[in-house]
Amino acid sequence: MQLSVERGRMAPLSGRVEIRDLSVRFGGHAAIEGFGLAIEAGEFVCLLGPSGCGKSTVLNAVAGLVPVAGAKVVVDGKPVSGPGADRGMVFQQYSLFPWKTVLENVAFGPRMQGTPRPEARRKAREYLEFVGLSAFADKYPATLSGGMQQRVGIARALVNHPSVLLMDEPFAALDAQTRGLMQENLLRLWDELGATVIFVTHDVDEALYLADRVVVMSAAPGRVLLDLEIGLPRPLLTTSSPCQPLPRRSGSAYGLSGRRASAPLIISAGARNEKAAGRCRAWPLAPSA
Repeated sequence: MQLSVERGRMAPLSGRVEIRDLSVRFGGHAAIEGFGLAIEAGEFVCLLGPSGCGKSTVLNAVAGLVPVAGAKVVVDGKPVSGPGADRGMVFQQYSLFPWKTVLENVAFGPRMQGTPRPEARRKAREYLEFVGLSAFADKYPATLSGGMQQRVGIARALVNHPSVLLMDEPFAALDAQTRGLMQENLLRLWDELGATVIFVTHDVDEALYLADRVVVMSAAPGRVLLDLEIGLPRPLLTTSSPCQPLPRRSGSAYGLSGRRASAPLIISAGARNEKAAGRCRAWPLAPSA
């Protein structure tokens, strides 16, 4: 299938995100404080941290859903002042309109931008084909499985051709098998479209498998504790390429590098490639190990 906007893994022209000394409070509670991060166009970055550390708040600030004073959040050189079509959001709880068909859900964004109904529906069908749901265009969300509903949510986020895709624990409610398939599908979509992805997760394995960089946040108020570059090669293992087991080594032996790490990170047998085969494990060792 040929999409109307096809960037592949060529260097993207847009999607650079800068977060500068961002602090957000809700009432008397500081959700994040002094948070700073720069993400290059086309990068896949995972935000990892404990519950309540402000990961979703950072995502919502980039989406324009949280008011931010001044030029604290900048996308492609422009301060974020509210939601925009250049940023697509995928939520954990699907957030589909139950009274609209799958096709109408995906066409909703273009329609809100003033796209004529026939063109909006054409775009919606294009992206439903892209996520493998063409046959379900006329179904309602309640008739779909959780994984299928999330694919509708991804198509709805992509149909506006955003340069930045924001994903808030999108696979957390799925069973392990469906989650693994969705992770592989997401990487294929990202590889073809080239958008910048900011992905929130609690899952260390998921972060290591998906991301170019993993940003570890502290407990609230959230700050950056560690910015870890995952230097492992892409593309990842596919079912047609056999897994080559590797011995356990420290993260640096596999090209992982980061700032402010308090302990070495251990990856078992090939990290990303073995995760594709369902066998990846990662855990921090004590400093003396």
